[in-house]
Amino acid sequence: MNRAAAARLSAAALLVFACALFALAARWPGYSHLWHPVALPGAAGLPGARLFNAMVFVLPGLCVAWVAWSLRSSLDAAAAWPPRIGAALLLVSALALVAQGLLPLDAGNLDSGASRLHASAWTIWLIAFTVGAPLFAGAPRGERAATLALAWLVPLCALFGAAILPEGIAQRLAFVAWFAWFWWAAARVR
Repeated sequence: MNRAAAARLSAAALLVFACALFALAARWPGYSHLWHPVALPGAAGLPGARLFNAMVFVLPGLCVAWVAWSLRSSLDAAAAWPPRIGAALLLVSALALVAQGLLPLDAGNLDSGASRLHASAWTIWLIAFTVGAPLFAGAPRGERAATLALAWLVPLCALFGAAILPEGIAQRLAFVAWFAWFWWAAARVR
């Protein structure tokens, strides 16, 4: 896949994520994008949960996994190990987003095993990206500072954003920054 197609695919993944999140969450009374986590309307047992998980996590995650695979393929055969490991971790991060949709929360018990599996997938998503993006950022020529700044925006929003923003907004900003990083990286990789 060429870089323009990869950039368009990552932008489309963000668009599907955002549209599905707002359209499908609107069906759930009392849901607040300011305070509730993204995954709550996809909790097991809620009406429309499978569609929500498929459109918010699985489909966008698969699209970004394809972009991550193309980023890995774009590396030179003689590329150093940090960008190669970074590309592999970016793929793990995308697959962990898919896993968040396949392992939904348990709305009745947020401390249950199902909810813990979902939280584990979210943690893998965050850690794999937080480590993989800076490692990969050494690969593209130019704009390294912007690539790194966007990469660090994800963990800052996800982990510390709730200190200054409503929790729901901080989590959504982390997801948007994640998708934006893939768009930026796909558009910049030569």
